[in-house]
Amino acid sequence: MELELRHLRVLCAISDAGSVGRAASVLGYSQPSLSTQLRRIERHFGEPLFERGTSGVEPTRYGVEVVAQARDVLARAAAVGRRPSGDAARAHRPLRLAATNSPVLSGMVLRARSLLPDLDLTVSSVYASSEIVDLLERGDVDAAVAADYPGRELRHSAAVAHRGIVTEPSFVALSARHRLRHCQEVTLADLADDAWFLTPDDGAGWPGVFYAACGAAGFTPAVVHEYLGDQVQLQHMVADGLGVSVVQATHRPGPGVLVKPLAGTPLWCRYVLAWRREGLADEAAEILFTAATAAYRELIAQSAHFRTWASRTWSTSVRP
Repeated sequence: MELELRHLRVLCAISDAGSVGRAASVLGYSQPSLSTQLRRIERHFGEPLFERGTSGVEPTRYGVEVVAQARDVLARAAAVGRRPSGDAARAHRPLRLAATNSPVLSGMVLRARSLLPDLDLTVSSVYASSEIVDLLERGDVDAAVAADYPGRELRHSAAVAHRGIVTEPSFVALSARHRLRHCQEVTLADLADDAWFLTPDDGAGWPGVFYAACGAAGFTPAVVHEYLGDQVQLQHMVADGLGVSVVQATHRPGPGVLVKPLAGTPLWCRYVLAWRREGLADEAAEILFTAATAAYRELIAQSAHFRTWASRTWSTSVRP
């Protein structure tokens, strides 16, 4: 089989939908027809790209790489031959981007400014994803990076669209002198007696998902410090043993801080690109998405603890 752009669109649609059936509906195929196409594509690559489950499909480790590359190819193909002329070439249009706490932001903005030179991109820091949705709905921003959680997906009107950038496990940061410092991974129950530093309500499900996971592990945190401020200061407090903190999987620890995966991955977070349909062209949205996924791949390359976890976990539970 010769790989074509339509095959790449199939992979991206399945990844976005999380289901072959839902992707078939979006693309206008029957489910059996799309399933057949997916099998042919996977034969072309020589191994499965998606792991099948009762609730849908998830990309395998290799599938994540292939889908990210497919998005890049599609974005570049869409831009072929599109060249502004006259006043349009000199005009710079504003692009207002809001973003919650995410390490993907810096790399995404750098790439987006290079790929969208005709846009003047400005960034506003907005912690709560619910507030980000309100800003999009009112037309106060054009696009955003927001967060949600499995089972509590971002809700908005038809005026707004969104695509998942990545769904990643949450890890925990603890002092390099912590009693569990030698453990490859820790359970939430192991930390039942620790104090926690938690960010406040984000209007999208946090910290409710954290307390639910603790309850499932059989405890309620005794001491919780609500913290949304200087991340350097937070790292100092964790390093000094004043508490532990839930962190993003690609979080880069400071001196005296270790980042450990949580056994059983009880906490997951999804980062999404959301945009106002009337305020952002499809091509620009695709380029922002490509920039975000490329930035995330770079974060993984710089995160030894995440790569170690992924190679161990994906090799046993996701890869066939």
